[in-house]
Amino acid sequence: MDASEHVHETVSAVYQAESRRVLATLIRLLGDFDVAEEALHDAFRAALEQWPRDGVPASPRAWLVSAGRFKAIDGLRRRARFDALDETSAAETIGVVDDAAWADPESVEDDQLRLIFTCCHPALTPDAQVALTLREVCGLTTEEIAHAFLTPAPTLAQRIVRAKNKIRDAGIPYQVPEPAELPERLDAVLRVIYLVFNEGYAASAGEAVTRHDLSGEAIRLGRLVAELLPHPEAFGLLALMLLHESRRVARTSPSGDLILLDEQDRSLWDRESIAEGSRLVERALSSPGYGPYGVQAAISAVHAQAESAASTDWAEIVGLYDLLQRADPSPVIQLNRAVAVAMRDSAEAGLVLIDGILNRGELRDYRLAHAARADMCRRLGRVPEALASYQRALALTRQGPERRFLERRIAELSAPT
Repeated sequence: MDASEHVHETVSAVYQAESRRVLATLIRLLGDFDVAEEALHDAFRAALEQWPRDGVPASPRAWLVSAGRFKAIDGLRRRARFDALDETSAAETIGVVDDAAWADPESVEDDQLRLIFTCCHPALTPDAQVALTLREVCGLTTEEIAHAFLTPAPTLAQRIVRAKNKIRDAGIPYQVPEPAELPERLDAVLRVIYLVFNEGYAASAGEAVTRHDLSGEAIRLGRLVAELLPHPEAFGLLALMLLHESRRVARTSPSGDLILLDEQDRSLWDRESIAEGSRLVERALSSPGYGPYGVQAAISAVHAQAESAASTDWAEIVGLYDLLQRADPSPVIQLNRAVAVAMRDSAEAGLVLIDGILNRGELRDYRLAHAARADMCRRLGRVPEALASYQRALALTRQGPERRFLERRIAELSAPT
């Protein structure tokens, strides 16, 4: 490999490792997403031209930020938008670390955190928050995001454009919230990360149970937030994702069919992820200010640490769900608690709770509620009710492996005895 090829490989590696951090700083310096993205690409083009000749700089990220900033200023000046900026030609200064951009190292290190909070600002719709975070913070292409969420690429692109325009027109500040605002704003950030993870861990549609690209990206984001903003709920969410992801390989058969938790081969579970997740649970729950993510992670840790399905401590899980209900009294949490009660006490006890939830109409169109009811009825030998609930769950399910699982259950119950 000659020197030029080596530098090109270096530029590629720097792009993978540093491009999102460079972009975050350029957004702060230039105040515009689109201008910053163009500047990012201009900076890497300049690196491909200059590094083979001049050598790789000691601080590639600082060089790229400086190059991108001056390229952008030069382009904006040519378009007569920033006449008041300094008159030094950008071409003359590319390759020189810009002290104005790099004078505040703490500010630079916080740029990614600023970008995450900006992308997850409450003025944006939840769909826009997810799309913008994946695009700007994670660097996924519009096509990749559209494919992951089964949205036409033009629709997704328009959503991102509208979000950027909203940030500009509404003057949404590019900053980490003040301490008084932080709990509410952090919740929005964690919610976006968890939405991305859930779509990867249990795809809402398609022919795969999991989408490792999305769940892996959510875990990377979770690590970033926990590193930049150590908070019990950031640790709790990261723990929850790691513990769930530890079971990914065991959740499907070689043919892609769904395998339920109590039937999984636990030797396939990722013990390193379980150990890390368990440590994070302890860290989260030992700190004041822990919340629903920390408790959910504790529930997942009980499952992960059980040697077999039969040895699972269902009494502890029900107790944790009682604690979780007080923090997050949602019908989905109530449904999960009902399933745990069924395992601790009896299918009859669980069915009573599930029927109460369904009768209130809160989860009428939630496929997992009907699937859980069907399973309780099947265990109790109430075949006609089980079949009706399985059929209702099937009608609400778009994911291929889940549909096949429900169809097998229906076939088993419909077979002549």
